Amino acid sequence: MIASRTVIRPPRRVPWLALVALACAVAQLALVVPHLGLGWDETVYLSQVDPHRPAAYFSAPRSRGISLLAAPVLAATDSITVLRVVLALLSAAALYAAYRVWQPLLGPRRTALAALLFAGLWTTLLYGPQAMPNLWVALSAVAAVGWFPRAVHPPAGRRALAGRRALFGLGATVAAATCFRFSDGVWLALPLLAACAIVPAGRRPAPALAVVGGFAVGGAEWIAEAYGRWGGVGARLHLSSTTEGGVGTHWAGGMAWRSLNGPLLCRPCHVPLTHPELTLWWLALPVLALTACVLAWRARRDAVILLPIACAAALSIPYLLLIDYSAPRFLLPVYALLAPPLAVLAARSAQAIRPPRARALAAGLAAALLALHLSAQYEVLDRNTATARATADRYRTAAHDLRRLGLTPPCLVSGRHAPPIGYDAGCASANVGGNNRDTTAHTLLHRAAREPTAALARTRSGPPHYARAWTPHRLPGTGLTAYVQKGNPDGRAPASSSR
Repeated sequence: MIASRTVIRPPRRVPWLALVALACAVAQLALVVPHLGLGWDETVYLSQVDPHRPAAYFSAPRSRGISLLAAPVLAATDSITVLRVVLALLSAAALYAAYRVWQPLLGPRRTALAALLFAGLWTTLLYGPQAMPNLWVALSAVAAVGWFPRAVHPPAGRRALAGRRALFGLGATVAAATCFRFSDGVWLALPLLAACAIVPAGRRPAPALAVVGGFAVGGAEWIAEAYGRWGGVGARLHLSSTTEGGVGTHWAGGMAWRSLNGPLLCRPCHVPLTHPELTLWWLALPVLALTACVLAWRARRDAVILLPIACAAALSIPYLLLIDYSAPRFLLPVYALLAPPLAVLAARSAQAIRPPRARALAAGLAAALLALHLSAQYEVLDRNTATARATADRYRTAAHDLRRLGLTPPCLVSGRHAPPIGYDAGCASANVGGNNRDTTAHTLLHRAAREPTAALARTRSGPPHYARAWTPHRLPGTGLTAYVQKGNPDGRAPASSSR
């Protein structure tokens, strides 16, 4: 008689990280995608690769990574909803891929907790479906810092291939971060190169070459464009500083705190702090980061904790110390990099509690605090999504009224809000003043003589100096007045050109 054998299979592991990424995708598709129109900066990035609309002025500080990411979608369809859905799914997949790099370093549960801490922020959910670079810089930076210790300490023997893969991953993710935003690529590469010099195992040439090579590949287009359009990197950096309002010593930490829950762009930043109780997590970040550093120093796990904190500190410098305005999205790379150390800190704090009953109580309290934090983030997300939707609706309303006034392509719109309104109307945009000045009044008037043109200004401020003789038309519900000059059929400049 043959005894039957019972095969005992090991229990399947719960794919915690995949579940976090899935929840992030569902939250974006349900809470953000159906309610969000195009923002000001988005129209600039998308117009560069939209085959149906003229390209808006691309200022010196910008990088083209997000435009390249959106290009295949715009080539296939002009549906903004489709673009939103694709970007939401891509950002959730990128969230999984970026934090998956950390799983051999932290373990599955800590990695999933880190991803949840970042994915649960309202800024992460709001900008996931948007064509904006900051979230993609954040995810690229997380992956790069996760690849670094694996590239510095490559496995020996048959697993040496994993070391080469880590070097490639390090270079590729530094290139991605730099491609999405050149200046952030600089601030990411600096601490990584410093770690190559400080960490004994990192003094091999391979990790440093991976960082430098990735930065060179990712910044090649930005550097080439600097020579092609502005006469060199130095000239582009100088113009970038001018566009940013003058890069120098500015303490912007207070502005970042006050605008943490909105507005989406605080420039000039004189807003009062609203709902301070919802900002406590932000104020706790420096304390928690310092605590994690102390624990890391004692446990000698600097690569897992100290390196991401150092990179987060470096990436915060331009947004906290060098510019005089703020936006909640600016610090997304910082939050993404702080998530792994905070997850490790939370896990070690739980392990330090020995009595089972006390540990269960602490776990319940931590879960309640996390649920409270996520619900607060949802409240802020809902409010800022509504604000962004209202702004986009005003842009669309203005564009519809301009078409009703006879502005159909080819046409030109000028003024501060020209890029988003011109994009919706299918018109080119131009500015004769401000941070995005790309033309002169004389050139604009010469063009206005050949094609329908409208100058947009706030109703209370009156017309621009070059459009004083143009016909005013109020755009109801927008707070704007359009001063319209339809092109002269004989091509001569209008009479107001002498002003």
